[in-house]
Amino acid sequence: MGAAALILAAGEGTRMKSSLPKVAHRILGVPLVRYVVEAAHNAGCDRVVVVTGHGADVVEALLDDETCVRQEQQLGTGHAVMCAEAALEGVEGSLVVLSGDSPLLRASTIARLVEARETSRAAAVVLTTSLDDPTGYGRIVRDGSGRLSAIVEHKDLEPSQHGIAEVNTGTYCFDAAVLFEHLNRLGNANAQGEYYLTDMIALFRAEGLAVEDVSTDEPLETLGVNSRVQLAEAAKVLQRRINREHMLAGVTMTDPDLVWIAPTVTLGRDVVLEPMTTLAGVTSIAEDCVIGPDTRITDSTVGARAIVDSSVVVGSVIGDDTSVGPRAYLRPGTVLEARARAGTSVEIKNSTVGEGSKVPHLSYIGDATIGKGVNVGAGTITCNYDGAKKHRTVIGDGAFIGSDTMLVAPVSIGEGAITGAGSAIAKDVPAGALGIERCEQKNVDGWAARKKAGRGNDDQ
Repeated sequence: MGAAALILAAGEGTRMKSSLPKVAHRILGVPLVRYVVEAAHNAGCDRVVVVTGHGADVVEALLDDETCVRQEQQLGTGHAVMCAEAALEGVEGSLVVLSGDSPLLRASTIARLVEARETSRAAAVVLTTSLDDPTGYGRIVRDGSGRLSAIVEHKDLEPSQHGIAEVNTGTYCFDAAVLFEHLNRLGNANAQGEYYLTDMIALFRAEGLAVEDVSTDEPLETLGVNSRVQLAEAAKVLQRRINREHMLAGVTMTDPDLVWIAPTVTLGRDVVLEPMTTLAGVTSIAEDCVIGPDTRITDSTVGARAIVDSSVVVGSVIGDDTSVGPRAYLRPGTVLEARARAGTSVEIKNSTVGEGSKVPHLSYIGDATIGKGVNVGAGTITCNYDGAKKHRTVIGDGAFIGSDTMLVAPVSIGEGAITGAGSAIAKDVPAGALGIERCEQKNVDGWAARKKAGRGNDDQ
């Protein structure tokens, strides 16, 4: 397509009542401005420039390798374009101007705008929509022949114009050369004392330049986020849009309104997502998995046919045919190889659990390497921190770790070795050996009855 995009993201967003810049607020874990940037790229815009201002350092940190320019004083949308003129030097053809607080805008709509301008050779194409309540929006004013003649901001409306339902969405496609040739003719004689980009439409029409418009019949697509209420409204739209796409691609959701999926997540066919499931970050779920209920997975990979029940998984790799939960916590660096299990109330961090190995319940495994076919008994913990440094535990293939074992790292348990239940193992256990560390049990005959009798005397 060869178009460029200019994204306006300098506003403070006072109605958000936040110290965070408006466009840095997140939906499904993604900043608002990133949705707009990705839509521009997906529409075929090969060059993207973002105008920042309020909280510029915060916003620019979210934009990776995108070109950013600063609008030190927020003097209107026209002034924002002036600030970006040098950064867009050499741009020819179509220049799309987008609002950084419009996360619902589809790439296909941007592409349609560009196509309309390039087909008509117009100086500008404006995206419009009609609203039941257009309060706060600039209105689309048409001439006697029905052609767009001007855009009038809400505070500058004449009494007769308040009833106009068709509004400007703040999304445009300009002929870049024509726009910059006329940019210095913008004035600020209006109620806001600002330089309105919308005034370009009347300037173009006055010179006989073609101005066209494209309408969207999905008003929510053009929703700008200016408050926490609108943030929640946009989140609900995105949630349903994303969930619908996954369901159409072969994913089952027993209650889609109770499943949240980030746009960076990929799902295989025949995945089942139970209620209260959140999939965030760069996460991949392979085919035939069952995830949830009450599960959160972030920046992780889950293999085919895995089950993750009522658990939290962060920065982990879960292999094929594995089982996690209920109420497990897999922390960053965890790897469960094929057919492994992390069961009820198990926490694992920075560790590998080998193929077919089991940590069934009530255990903490940190900084460990567990081989194949290992059974880790209930209540086992790796004592990996000595107060200054972390140390590793290594458990060989086929080992059996007795319940309530404390493995005091650094320590190694050999292949096929066994640890006795209730042991504190601080020395290496050779392959095939039994490692046991307990005080000798002593039974005192009659002690319980004497103790009970003593309590009876005390009660008197």
